Amino acid sequence: MQKCAGVMAAVALTTTVAFADAHADKSDWPSSFTVGTASQGGTYFAYGSGWANLVAEELEISGGGEVTGGPMQNMALVHTGDAAFGMTTMGPAAESLNGTNPIAPGLQMTNACAMFPMYQTPFSVTVLSSSGITSIADIPAGARIGFGPAGSTSDTYFPRMMEELGVDFERRNGGWSDLGGQLQDGLLDVIAFAAGVPVPAVSQLEVQTDVNIIEFTEEEQMQIMEAFPVSQFNIAADTYTTLEADARSVSMWNFAIANCDLPASFVEAVVDVVMSDNERMVNIHRAARSTLPENWDKNTVMKWHPGAAKWFTENAGATIAADMIHGDM
Repeated sequence: MQKCAGVMAAVALTTTVAFADAHADKSDWPSSFTVGTASQGGTYFAYGSGWANLVAEELEISGGGEVTGGPMQNMALVHTGDAAFGMTTMGPAAESLNGTNPIAPGLQMTNACAMFPMYQTPFSVTVLSSSGITSIADIPAGARIGFGPAGSTSDTYFPRMMEELGVDFERRNGGWSDLGGQLQDGLLDVIAFAAGVPVPAVSQLEVQTDVNIIEFTEEEQMQIMEAFPVSQFNIAADTYTTLEADARSVSMWNFAIANCDLPASFVEAVVDVVMSDNERMVNIHRAARSTLPENWDKNTVMKWHPGAAKWFTENAGATIAADMIHGDM
């Protein structure tokens, strides 16, 4: 089996190199690129920096991840071209396209295009075991809750979810690593995470102290699904050492995005690097187990970059409507 896996990996690598060679004319490619991620300690930063480095190495072009405020800011950065690539969730993407992104109200960010599916973002709650909190209903009135960076998916949707569930709280923002430290120091009562699992900050907390990872009840899960653009999700028991069973949650899909004006051959080559060898992506972050070609259909919001649409049509059997491809009608 190991020998077989090694052969498959070699074939995948050869395929990627061959694809890159097939696009030897890189005259219109940028000399470098950045990927908008999110705060350090969160899944976006680990995942995004990882695939940026992988692409840079395989395509022999300078590139890397950049710390940002998360999905809302990434939509703005990619739309304006200040970042070639970024990552977003479907909710913030829809708001940005509709002109309700709080970073630039009224601006319809239609120059950010879908590039490839990433993974689902579960919404989860973490507290110190010493708090005695074991359910959403246990969260005391006036609890100090950290919702992640301002403008992030978590900060956009989790406060509304908590209000929907009748939780009274004080809203706090910050990077995930910083909020983890504040929870440990007693400066926060709860952290409400919306990030691919395992969340690095939660994994670090587990090593340093005892935590409770709070799941939603069936009723709470249904209530949130009816009120927000999320779907049912279970956080697998093997995700964290703290969990003894799967934890009930809700989730929202994430997609990598590209500035729509980037050369089609460049974006196609980038997509090929990321999508052609899932094992390498999973080695970057376990959330990439969902970074699979067949998940192309999870994008129902953004128009596709032509280069990305070409790759998925030719390699994943995708049937993408012409009016869902940027520049086509």
